[in-house]
Amino acid sequence: MSTLPSENSIEDASNRSFWMPGNYQPTVKRTEDAFQACNDIVACFQERARVERQYAQQLSEWSTKWKPVVDSSPLYGSLLKAWQCFLSSADRLASLHASICRSLVSEDGDQVRTWQKDSFHKKLFGGFKESQDIETGFTRAQKPWAKRLKKLDKVRRAYQKVSRKEHAARERDLHAQGNPDVAIDKQKKIQEDRELVQQEAEKVRARYEKVLEEVNRYVPRYMEEMESIFDQSQDEERKRIVFLKQALLSIHKHLDITNNESVRAVYNELHNTLMSIDEHEDLRCWKNTYGPGMPTDWPHFQEWIPEKKTKKGKKEVEKKGTIEKSVMIGGVKVRALYDYLGQETDELSFKAGEEFLKIEDEDDQGWCRGINDGGCEGLYPANYVEVV
Repeated sequence: MSTLPSENSIEDASNRSFWMPGNYQPTVKRTEDAFQACNDIVACFQERARVERQYAQQLSEWSTKWKPVVDSSPLYGSLLKAWQCFLSSADRLASLHASICRSLVSEDGDQVRTWQKDSFHKKLFGGFKESQDIETGFTRAQKPWAKRLKKLDKVRRAYQKVSRKEHAARERDLHAQGNPDVAIDKQKKIQEDRELVQQEAEKVRARYEKVLEEVNRYVPRYMEEMESIFDQSQDEERKRIVFLKQALLSIHKHLDITNNESVRAVYNELHNTLMSIDEHEDLRCWKNTYGPGMPTDWPHFQEWIPEKKTKKGKKEVEKKGTIEKSVMIGGVKVRALYDYLGQETDELSFKAGEEFLKIEDEDDQGWCRGINDGGCEGLYPANYVEVV
């Protein structure tokens, strides 16, 4: 069940009011609080930047650790590519989180520091010029008001004191009247004292009411001056809030990887690689690499050709030609000049610099057939490679 507020609680609330002398201090302190908040924001997200950097390092270390294991694993074909794609995705994500770290420190942190330096001007002996200007304005506006309140409090106390005195005199007079134990002269003296106190109370009350009226007449001017200074403080605080909102939105933009196109590309590529796992193609590649489909130099009649006596350098050239000719039977080793991404399932994809075997010569449309170390076989443009 609710209770009515006590007189003391009402008085306490009134004393805490903005309009009472000195109670503008929380508003003045907002400047120092905002300065400290900037320091805390920078420190907070510098720590988050360290988290991003450590995560990037851990991703990179994880990828480096497992790359040789994955590359030498017994898996092959599209299944091996899918596993390798997890590692390459980790490397790309590591770069992304490293860039987030740099953005938090070099962009967001520097932005807050620069604004802080431009918006808060420190005084030689401590504090800030902005808070001093606001406090000076409040002090000037409250000085006449404080004097009036002090004067009002003085007459109020005097009135309350004389009221207590009057009440006591009235009680004595009522007790003395009709009391046979009190002499007539004493009763008369008590009555006179009561009348004197009553007159004094009326004078003090009149003075109290006069001073109160003066204070109330000054209230509109006092409110106008105080609100003018308060509005200046509010305008400064509004600028701080607007800036910090934009700063936090910038931090959110850098941290929100859900809308980052690079992240989407990484996971889309990973998903597509996983979806392209093809058991039929992998089995066909295995067949052609390690099974019945392997290219073989079947036995055939070889004519004996006597050795010609040539110079040493020429012999070495002929020997080299013989070796290259033998390689031609099982496939010719070629090196990719450019990246090529197969557009059809029967095409072979490779990166520039990758080496593999050409097992069929160029057809009339400019396509060759090759097979890579992973056992995948397919067609590729002849002009994309060179013989090793």
